[in-house]
Amino acid sequence: MHQRSVVRVGASLLVASLALTACGSRGGETGGGGDDKKVAKIGMIVPLSGDLAALGLGMRNSAELAIKQANESNAIPGWKLELDAKDDEAKGDVGANAATSVAGDKETVAVIGTLNSGVSEKVQPILSSAKIAQISPANTNPSLTQGPDWKTAPKRTYPGYFRTCTTDAIQGPFAARYLFETAGIKKIATVHDKKTYGQGLVESFSEEYKKLGGVIAVAETVNPDDTDYSAVISKIKPAGVQAVYAGGESPVTGPLANQMKTAGLKIPLMGGDGMFNAKYLELAAKNAEGDLATSVGAPPETLPSAKKYLEDYKAESFKDPYEAYGPYAYDAALAIIEALKVSLKDAADATSARQPTIDALGSVKFDGATGAVSFDQYGDSTAKVLTTYQVKAGKWVAVETKDFAKP
Repeated sequence: MHQRSVVRVGASLLVASLALTACGSRGGETGGGGDDKKVAKIGMIVPLSGDLAALGLGMRNSAELAIKQANESNAIPGWKLELDAKDDEAKGDVGANAATSVAGDKETVAVIGTLNSGVSEKVQPILSSAKIAQISPANTNPSLTQGPDWKTAPKRTYPGYFRTCTTDAIQGPFAARYLFETAGIKKIATVHDKKTYGQGLVESFSEEYKKLGGVIAVAETVNPDDTDYSAVISKIKPAGVQAVYAGGESPVTGPLANQMKTAGLKIPLMGGDGMFNAKYLELAAKNAEGDLATSVGAPPETLPSAKKYLEDYKAESFKDPYEAYGPYAYDAALAIIEALKVSLKDAADATSARQPTIDALGSVKFDGATGAVSFDQYGDSTAKVLTTYQVKAGKWVAVETKDFAKP
Protein backbone atom coordinates (compact mmCIF):
# COMPACT_ATOMS: atom_id res chain seq x y z
CA MET A 1 0.00 0.00 0.00
CA HIS A 2 -0.26 0.68 -0.66
CA GLN A 3 1.44 4.14 2.33
CA ARG A 4 3.24 0.37 3.70
CA SER A 5 14.53 0.36 16.81
CA VAL A 6 16.53 2.68 16.56
CA VAL A 7 18.06 4.06 19.43
CA ARG A 8 15.07 4.08 21.72
CA VAL A 9 13.71 7.39 22.84
CA GLY A 10 12.72 7.18 26.45
CA ALA A 11 12.08 4.36 28.82
CA SER A 12 8.37 4.18 28.10
CA LEU A 13 8.97 3.57 24.38
CA LEU A 14 11.46 0.84 25.24
CA VAL A 15 9.00 -0.87 27.57
CA ALA A 16 6.22 -0.64 24.99
CA SER A 17 8.43 -2.05 22.25
CA LEU A 18 9.59 -4.94 24.41
CA ALA A 19 6.01 -5.75 25.30
CA LEU A 20 4.98 -5.80 21.65
CA THR A 21 7.94 -7.93 20.68
CA ALA A 22 7.07 -10.37 23.44
CA CYS A 23 3.51 -10.45 22.12
CA GLY A 24 4.83 -11.08 18.62
CA SER A 25 6.92 -14.04 19.69
CA ARG A 26 3.98 -15.74 21.40
CA GLY A 27 6.15 -16.99 24.21
CA GLY A 28 9.04 -17.91 21.94
CA GLU A 29 7.03 -20.28 19.79
CA THR A 30 8.95 -19.24 16.70
CA GLY A 31 11.97 -21.00 18.13
CA GLY A 32 12.87 -24.57 17.34
CA GLY A 33 15.86 -26.84 17.68
CA GLY A 34 18.49 -27.05 20.37
CA ASP A 35 20.61 -24.45 22.13
CA ASP A 36 23.68 -25.46 20.12
CA LYS A 37 22.25 -23.75 17.04
CA LYS A 38 23.42 -20.33 15.91
CA VAL A 39 20.76 -17.60 15.82
CA ALA A 40 19.77 -15.50 12.82
CA LYS A 41 17.11 -12.85 13.33
CA ILE A 42 14.61 -11.63 10.80
CA GLY A 43 13.54 -8.16 11.82
CA MET A 44 10.10 -6.78 11.11
CA ILE A 45 9.03 -3.13 10.99
CA VAL A 46 5.25 -2.62 10.81
CA PRO A 47 2.54 -0.78 12.76
CA LEU A 48 1.59 -2.83 15.79
CA SER A 49 -0.37 -0.01 17.41
CA GLY A 50 -2.52 2.83 16.12
CA ASP A 51 -5.07 3.06 13.31
CA LEU A 52 -3.23 0.65 10.98
CA ALA A 53 -2.30 -1.93 13.62
CA ALA A 54 -4.71 -4.55 12.26
CA LEU A 55 -2.73 -4.72 9.02
CA GLY A 56 0.60 -4.86 10.84
CA LEU A 57 -0.52 -7.56 13.25
CA GLY A 58 -1.73 -9.77 10.41
CA MET A 59 1.65 -9.33 8.73
CA ARG A 60 3.54 -10.07 11.95
CA ASN A 61 1.55 -13.22 12.66
CA SER A 62 2.08 -14.48 9.12
CA ALA A 63 5.85 -13.95 9.26
CA GLU A 64 5.92 -15.65 12.64
CA LEU A 65 4.10 -18.64 11.15
CA ALA A 66 6.62 -19.02 8.32
CA ILE A 67 9.58 -18.80 10.69
CA LYS A 68 8.07 -21.29 13.11
CA GLN A 69 7.52 -23.76 10.28
CA ALA A 70 11.09 -23.29 9.04
CA ASN A 71 12.49 -24.03 12.48
CA GLU A 72 10.29 -27.08 12.92
CA SER A 73 11.40 -28.50 9.58
CA ASN A 74 15.06 -27.65 10.24
CA ALA A 75 15.05 -25.73 6.97
CA ILE A 76 18.51 -24.31 7.68
CA PRO A 77 20.63 -26.91 9.51
CA GLY A 78 22.67 -25.49 12.36
CA TRP A 79 20.61 -22.32 12.59
CA LYS A 80 17.60 -21.16 14.57
CA LEU A 81 15.55 -18.29 13.12
CA GLU A 82 13.91 -15.68 15.31
CA LEU A 83 11.44 -12.92 14.50
CA ASP A 84 12.22 -9.51 15.96
CA ALA A 85 9.09 -7.40 15.39
CA LYS A 86 9.21 -3.64 15.96
CA ASP A 87 6.30 -1.20 16.03
CA ASP A 88 6.73 1.72 13.62
CA GLU A 89 3.30 3.20 14.45
CA ALA A 90 3.02 3.97 10.70
CA LYS A 91 5.38 6.92 11.32
CA GLY A 92 8.59 7.58 9.42
CA ASP A 93 10.72 8.67 12.37
CA VAL A 94 9.60 5.75 14.53
CA GLY A 95 10.33 3.42 11.63
CA ALA A 96 13.80 4.90 11.27
CA ASN A 97 14.42 4.25 14.97
CA ALA A 98 13.27 0.66 14.49
CA ALA A 99 15.60 0.24 11.52
CA THR A 100 18.57 1.57 13.51
CA SER A 101 17.79 -0.88 16.30
CA VAL A 102 17.57 -3.99 14.13
CA ALA A 103 20.60 -2.94 12.09
CA GLY A 104 22.59 -2.61 15.30
CA ASP A 105 21.83 -6.20 16.29
CA LYS A 106 24.59 -8.41 14.92
CA GLU A 107 22.19 -11.35 14.68
CA THR A 108 19.86 -9.52 12.24
CA VAL A 109 20.24 -10.83 8.72
CA ALA A 110 17.13 -9.46 6.94
CA VAL A 111 14.01 -7.37 7.56
CA ILE A 112 10.34 -7.68 6.56
CA GLY A 113 8.48 -4.38 6.20
CA THR A 114 7.29 -1.77 6.08
CA LEU A 115 3.55 -1.32 5.56
CA ASN A 116 3.71 2.34 4.53
CA SER A 117 5.71 3.61 1.56
CA GLY A 118 6.48 6.84 3.40
CA VAL A 119 7.96 4.91 6.32
CA SER A 120 10.06 2.83 3.95
CA GLU A 121 11.65 5.99 2.56
CA LYS A 122 13.16 6.55 6.01
CA VAL A 123 14.02 2.89 6.60
CA GLN A 124 15.66 2.03 3.27
CA PRO A 125 18.91 4.01 3.63
CA ILE A 126 19.50 2.73 7.17
CA LEU A 127 19.12 -0.94 6.26
CA SER A 128 21.01 -0.47 2.99
CA SER A 129 24.04 1.02 4.74
CA ALA A 130 24.10 -2.05 7.01
CA LYS A 131 23.77 -4.39 3.99
CA ILE A 132 20.53 -5.81 5.35
CA ALA A 133 17.95 -7.13 2.89
CA GLN A 134 14.46 -5.62 3.17
CA ILE A 135 11.33 -7.18 1.71
CA SER A 136 8.06 -5.28 1.93
CA PRO A 137 4.76 -7.13 1.69
CA ALA A 138 2.86 -3.87 1.24
CA ASN A 139 4.84 -0.88 -0.10
CA THR A 140 3.35 0.10 -3.45
CA ASN A 141 5.06 3.38 -4.41
CA PRO A 142 7.14 2.72 -7.57
CA SER A 143 9.98 5.07 -6.58
CA LEU A 144 11.07 2.76 -3.77
CA THR A 145 12.48 0.29 -6.29
CA GLN A 146 12.96 2.35 -9.44
CA GLY A 147 13.99 5.75 -8.08
CA PRO A 148 12.37 9.20 -8.32
CA ASP A 149 12.44 9.18 -12.14
CA TRP A 150 10.80 5.76 -12.41
CA LYS A 151 8.50 6.84 -15.24
CA THR A 152 11.25 7.99 -17.61
CA ALA A 153 14.57 6.69 -16.25
CA PRO A 154 14.05 3.82 -13.78
CA LYS A 155 17.11 3.09 -11.68
CA ARG A 156 17.43 0.80 -8.72
CA THR A 157 18.47 2.87 -5.71
CA TYR A 158 18.75 0.22 -3.00
CA PRO A 159 19.95 -3.20 -4.21
CA GLY A 160 18.80 -4.88 -0.99
CA TYR A 161 15.17 -3.74 -1.24
CA PHE A 162 12.50 -6.10 -2.62
CA ARG A 163 8.72 -6.44 -2.40
CA THR A 164 6.21 -9.25 -2.78
CA CYS A 165 3.30 -6.93 -3.72
CA THR A 166 2.78 -5.10 -6.98
CA THR A 167 3.08 -1.30 -7.27
CA ASP A 168 0.93 1.78 -7.80
CA ALA A 169 2.33 2.03 -11.33
CA ILE A 170 -0.07 -0.86 -11.92
CA GLN A 171 -2.67 -0.34 -9.19
CA GLY A 172 -3.57 3.21 -10.24
CA PRO A 173 -4.15 2.38 -13.92
CA PHE A 174 -5.97 -0.81 -12.92
CA ALA A 175 -8.45 1.27 -10.91
CA ALA A 176 -8.78 3.82 -13.73
CA ARG A 177 -9.69 1.10 -16.20
CA TYR A 178 -12.26 -0.36 -13.83
CA LEU A 179 -13.99 2.97 -13.26
CA PHE A 180 -13.92 4.08 -16.91
CA GLU A 181 -14.41 0.82 -18.78
CA THR A 182 -16.25 -1.51 -16.40
CA ALA A 183 -18.27 0.93 -14.27
CA GLY A 184 -18.78 3.42 -17.12
CA ILE A 185 -17.85 6.41 -14.96
CA LYS A 186 -16.53 9.22 -17.18
CA LYS A 187 -16.28 12.18 -14.80
CA ILE A 188 -14.72 12.08 -11.34
CA ALA A 189 -12.98 14.05 -8.60
CA THR A 190 -9.70 13.05 -6.96
CA VAL A 191 -8.49 13.64 -3.41
CA HIS A 192 -5.20 12.60 -1.80
CA ASP A 193 -3.61 13.05 1.62
CA LYS A 194 -0.21 14.39 0.41
CA LYS A 195 1.60 11.31 1.72
CA THR A 196 3.93 9.27 -0.50
CA TYR A 197 1.40 6.49 -0.98
CA GLY A 198 -1.73 8.59 -1.49
CA GLN A 199 -0.19 11.14 -3.83
CA GLY A 200 1.59 8.53 -5.93
CA LEU A 201 -1.56 6.46 -6.28
CA VAL A 202 -3.66 9.40 -7.45
CA GLU A 203 -0.99 10.50 -9.91
CA SER A 204 -0.76 7.09 -11.59
CA PHE A 205 -4.56 6.75 -11.59
CA SER A 206 -5.10 10.21 -13.06
CA GLU A 207 -2.65 9.71 -15.90
CA GLU A 208 -4.38 6.54 -17.06
CA TYR A 209 -7.91 7.83 -16.49
CA LYS A 210 -7.32 10.92 -18.65
CA LYS A 211 -5.60 8.79 -21.29
CA LEU A 212 -8.76 6.67 -21.49
CA GLY A 213 -10.85 9.80 -22.05
CA GLY A 214 -12.09 10.38 -18.51
CA VAL A 215 -12.56 13.86 -17.05
CA ILE A 216 -11.13 14.82 -13.68
CA ALA A 217 -13.32 17.80 -12.81
CA VAL A 218 -11.88 18.44 -9.34
CA ALA A 219 -8.45 17.57 -7.91
CA GLU A 220 -8.12 18.29 -4.19
CA THR A 221 -5.78 17.47 -1.31
CA VAL A 222 -6.24 17.09 2.43
CA ASN A 223 -3.80 16.79 5.30
CA PRO A 224 -3.21 13.37 6.89
CA ASP A 225 -4.39 14.63 10.27
CA ASP A 226 -7.52 16.42 9.01
CA THR A 227 -10.85 15.31 10.46
CA ASP A 228 -13.21 17.80 8.81
CA TYR A 229 -13.50 17.42 5.03
CA SER A 230 -16.37 19.85 4.48
CA ALA A 231 -14.27 22.32 2.48
CA VAL A 232 -13.21 19.68 -0.03
CA ILE A 233 -16.71 18.21 -0.22
CA SER A 234 -18.18 21.67 -0.95
CA LYS A 235 -15.87 21.94 -3.97
CA ILE A 236 -16.76 18.48 -5.27
CA LYS A 237 -20.58 18.66 -4.88
CA PRO A 238 -21.35 21.23 -7.60
CA ALA A 239 -18.99 19.61 -10.13
CA GLY A 240 -21.43 16.87 -11.13
CA VAL A 241 -18.93 14.03 -10.79
CA GLN A 242 -19.96 10.38 -10.73
CA ALA A 243 -17.34 9.14 -8.27
CA VAL A 244 -14.42 10.22 -6.09
CA TYR A 245 -11.03 8.54 -6.35
CA ALA A 246 -9.10 8.91 -3.10
CA GLY A 247 -5.42 8.32 -2.42
CA GLY A 248 -4.93 7.55 1.24
CA GLU A 249 -5.43 4.99 3.96
CA SER A 250 -8.59 4.16 5.87
CA PRO A 251 -8.11 6.78 8.65
CA VAL A 252 -8.59 9.43 5.93
CA THR A 253 -10.74 7.71 3.31
CA GLY A 254 -13.27 6.25 5.77
CA PRO A 255 -14.28 9.57 7.38
CA LEU A 256 -14.15 11.27 3.96
CA ALA A 257 -16.67 8.78 2.55
CA ASN A 258 -18.88 9.10 5.61
CA GLN A 259 -18.89 12.90 5.55
CA MET A 260 -19.43 13.30 1.82
CA LYS A 261 -22.44 10.98 1.77
CA THR A 262 -23.89 12.54 4.91
CA ALA A 263 -23.57 15.87 3.10
CA GLY A 264 -25.66 14.52 0.23
CA LEU A 265 -22.84 13.55 -2.14
CA LYS A 266 -24.08 10.01 -2.57
CA ILE A 267 -21.60 8.67 -5.12
CA PRO A 268 -19.01 5.88 -4.79
CA LEU A 269 -15.62 6.56 -3.29
CA MET A 270 -12.84 4.40 -4.71
CA GLY A 271 -9.29 3.98 -3.45
CA GLY A 272 -6.40 1.58 -3.22
CA ASP A 273 -5.22 -1.16 -0.93
CA GLY A 274 -4.70 1.33 1.91
CA MET A 275 -8.47 1.39 2.47
CA PHE A 276 -9.18 -2.26 1.76
CA ASN A 277 -9.59 -3.30 5.37
CA ALA A 278 -12.11 -3.61 8.19
CA LYS A 279 -11.10 -0.22 9.61
CA TYR A 280 -12.51 1.50 6.53
CA LEU A 281 -15.85 -0.24 7.01
CA GLU A 282 -15.89 0.90 10.62
CA LEU A 283 -15.00 4.53 9.87
CA ALA A 284 -17.24 4.94 6.84
CA ALA A 285 -20.05 3.14 8.70
CA LYS A 286 -23.28 2.64 6.75
CA ASN A 287 -22.01 5.10 4.17
CA ALA A 288 -19.40 2.60 2.96
CA GLU A 289 -21.99 0.71 0.92
CA GLY A 290 -21.09 0.65 -2.77
CA ASP A 291 -17.58 1.99 -2.29
CA LEU A 292 -14.67 0.41 -4.16
CA ALA A 293 -11.04 -0.46 -3.51
CA THR A 294 -8.30 -2.24 -5.37
CA SER A 295 -5.83 -4.55 -3.68
CA VAL A 296 -2.86 -6.59 -4.77
CA GLY A 297 -3.29 -10.18 -5.89
CA ALA A 298 -6.36 -12.38 -5.94
CA PRO A 299 -8.51 -13.06 -2.87
CA PRO A 300 -6.49 -15.65 -0.87
CA GLU A 301 -9.52 -17.88 -0.34
CA THR A 302 -9.78 -18.35 -4.12
CA LEU A 303 -6.15 -19.45 -4.55
CA PRO A 304 -5.19 -23.12 -4.29
CA SER A 305 -1.68 -21.90 -3.40
CA ALA A 306 -3.03 -20.16 -0.28
CA LYS A 307 -5.02 -23.13 1.04
CA LYS A 308 -2.32 -24.48 3.37
CA TYR A 309 -1.35 -21.01 4.58
CA LEU A 310 -4.96 -20.24 5.50
CA GLU A 311 -5.36 -23.57 7.27
CA ASP A 312 -2.11 -23.15 9.18
CA TYR A 313 -2.90 -19.56 10.13
CA LYS A 314 -6.26 -20.66 11.53
CA ALA A 315 -4.65 -23.55 13.41
CA GLU A 316 -2.33 -21.15 15.24
CA SER A 317 -5.38 -19.42 16.77
CA PHE A 318 -4.01 -15.94 16.23
CA LYS A 319 -6.48 -13.45 17.66
CA ASP A 320 -5.89 -11.09 14.74
CA PRO A 321 -7.04 -11.83 11.15
CA TYR A 322 -4.37 -12.03 8.44
CA GLU A 323 -5.89 -9.01 6.67
CA ALA A 324 -4.84 -7.86 3.18
CA TYR A 325 -1.10 -8.33 3.57
CA GLY A 326 -0.78 -11.48 5.68
CA PRO A 327 -0.16 -13.77 2.69
CA TYR A 328 2.39 -11.30 1.28
CA ALA A 329 4.22 -11.15 4.61
CA TYR A 330 4.22 -14.95 4.73
CA ASP A 331 5.76 -15.07 1.25
CA ALA A 332 8.26 -12.34 2.17
CA ALA A 333 9.41 -14.51 5.07
CA LEU A 334 9.58 -17.57 2.79
CA ALA A 335 11.67 -15.61 0.27
CA ILE A 336 14.13 -14.65 3.00
CA ILE A 337 14.26 -18.23 4.25
CA GLU A 338 15.00 -19.48 0.73
CA ALA A 339 17.85 -16.96 0.47
CA LEU A 340 19.15 -17.92 3.93
CA LYS A 341 19.44 -21.53 2.84
CA VAL A 342 22.21 -20.27 0.58
CA SER A 343 23.73 -17.43 2.62
CA LEU A 344 23.84 -19.18 6.02
CA LYS A 345 25.05 -22.54 4.76
CA ASP A 346 28.73 -21.79 5.37
CA ALA A 347 28.42 -18.53 7.32
CA ALA A 348 30.29 -18.10 10.59
CA ASP A 349 27.67 -15.68 11.89
CA ALA A 350 24.56 -13.77 10.82
CA THR A 351 26.39 -10.51 10.12
CA SER A 352 28.66 -12.08 7.54
CA ALA A 353 25.58 -13.49 5.76
CA ARG A 354 23.94 -10.10 5.18
CA GLN A 355 25.32 -9.29 1.74
CA PRO A 356 25.12 -12.92 0.56
CA THR A 357 21.43 -12.88 1.55
CA ILE A 358 20.82 -9.86 -0.69
CA ASP A 359 22.69 -11.60 -3.51
CA ALA A 360 20.64 -14.78 -3.11
CA LEU A 361 17.27 -13.01 -3.00
CA GLY A 362 17.58 -11.78 -6.57
CA SER A 363 17.30 -15.30 -7.92
CA VAL A 364 14.74 -16.70 -5.48
CA LYS A 365 11.79 -18.46 -7.13
CA PHE A 366 9.12 -20.54 -5.43
CA ASP A 367 5.37 -21.07 -5.19
CA GLY A 368 4.04 -19.26 -2.14
CA ALA A 369 0.68 -18.45 -0.61
CA THR A 370 0.14 -15.66 -3.15
CA GLY A 371 1.21 -17.78 -6.11
CA ALA A 372 4.52 -17.76 -7.98
CA VAL A 373 7.07 -15.55 -6.18
CA SER A 374 10.09 -14.01 -7.91
CA PHE A 375 11.66 -10.60 -8.41
CA ASP A 376 12.62 -8.55 -11.45
CA GLN A 377 15.80 -6.51 -11.95
CA TYR A 378 14.48 -3.75 -9.69
CA GLY A 379 13.43 -6.02 -6.85
CA ASP A 380 9.75 -5.72 -7.77
CA SER A 381 7.41 -8.67 -7.73
CA THR A 382 6.91 -10.23 -11.14
CA ALA A 383 3.24 -10.86 -10.26
CA LYS A 384 0.80 -8.32 -11.72
CA VAL A 385 -2.57 -9.61 -10.53
CA LEU A 386 -4.97 -7.19 -8.79
CA THR A 387 -8.54 -7.32 -7.57
CA THR A 388 -11.31 -4.73 -7.34
CA TYR A 389 -13.51 -5.05 -4.27
CA GLN A 390 -16.86 -3.41 -3.52
CA VAL A 391 -18.68 -2.96 -0.22
CA LYS A 392 -21.86 -5.02 -0.34
CA ALA A 393 -24.04 -5.55 2.74
CA GLY A 394 -21.28 -4.13 4.90
CA LYS A 395 -18.52 -6.43 3.63
CA TRP A 396 -15.76 -6.21 1.04
CA VAL A 397 -16.67 -8.47 -1.89
CA ALA A 398 -14.38 -9.21 -4.86
CA VAL A 399 -15.97 -8.04 -8.12
CA GLU A 400 -13.08 -8.34 -10.58
CA THR A 401 -9.66 -10.03 -10.57
CA LYS A 402 -7.30 -9.55 -13.50
CA ASP A 403 -3.70 -9.94 -14.52
CA PHE A 404 -2.73 -6.39 -15.46
CA ALA A 405 -1.38 -6.00 -18.96
CA LYS A 406 -0.23 -2.79 -20.55
CA PRO A 407 -2.06 -1.98 -23.80
